Amino acid sequence: MRLLMLGGTEFVGRAVVEAALARGWDVTVFHRGRHDPPAGVRSLHGDRTAPDGLAALAEDGQGPGGGVWDLVVDTWSGAPWVVRDSAQLLKDRVRRYVYVSSCSVYAWPQPPGFDESGPLVEGASPDAGQTDYARDKRGGELAVLDAFGEERALLVRAGLILGPYENIGRLPWWLARAARGGPVLAPGPRELPLQYIDVRDLAEWTLGAVAGGSGTEGGLSGAYNLISPSGHATTRTLLDACAQVTGGRAELRWTEPEVILAAGVEPWTQLPVWVPPDSELHAMVHRVDVSKAVRAGLRCRPVSETVADTWSWLQDIGGVPPQRPDRPVVGLDPAVEEKLLRG
Repeated sequence: MRLLMLGGTEFVGRAVVEAALARGWDVTVFHRGRHDPPAGVRSLHGDRTAPDGLAALAEDGQGPGGGVWDLVVDTWSGAPWVVRDSAQLLKDRVRRYVYVSSCSVYAWPQPPGFDESGPLVEGASPDAGQTDYARDKRGGELAVLDAFGEERALLVRAGLILGPYENIGRLPWWLARAARGGPVLAPGPRELPLQYIDVRDLAEWTLGAVAGGSGTEGGLSGAYNLISPSGHATTRTLLDACAQVTGGRAELRWTEPEVILAAGVEPWTQLPVWVPPDSELHAMVHRVDVSKAVRAGLRCRPVSETVADTWSWLQDIGGVPPQRPDRPVVGLDPAVEEKLLRG
């Protein structure tokens, strides 16, 4: 299989490239050159947002079959016109287009257990500039569908993504906090169901789905919610794993959601991953129906493995995770945590 990865040097893109290389695939990475891709790929450089930024991709023709691929994987999350231009350029050179989208494309709010048939955000356009995350991702989907049609497009609607190479900071923040030790504010309830997808499981499912490895001849198409089944992890199993893998110096102090919210702490951002139970946000991010993806071969590794491997990666890079410049820094101010712990 010949894969063209748009990006491929950070987080999701890097995991997809590594998974493809492990399968023995021929991989071309089109990127800006700010970070080195994994060894063993062919690199093309360009900035998709710049005038003539796709020139290297348009002119590519090196070697036998150069410039023609079985599939392209795109993780773009900004202005939809960027996806539009890439998809239009590649529609006659690539068999199938995979767009890593998001469950954020569903209209707010959704009931717990919503699936791919749920209504989508309005106002999205494949020709739009950058607006908000939900409409940008939906616009990207529309751009792919316009160029490739439903039969040649796979829309991977991911939920929360964790694992090695994370450049948002959610799991790295919890690991760093656990590593500092002492009393740690642990948002309750302990058994609150969580949903996330390990970035490597996302990569494996995606490549298997397109290559027909899921049991469907010719690969899958259409939209799939891709995240672990609700309850695959809980707040307790996630934070216990963080405490254990970092040496057991953290003392989890479980605190009622009402106390945390009354103190003005923002779920999801100041306490990453966590959102209060029975809220619209919890239904949107931790109560998603993923039975379609499970039937198509989705397998999710244990939370302990995701946490341990992320901690190992953090140690390998000196303990400071990368941070995407277009995303806010997450985490709780130590002074606010101490005040809450004192009661």
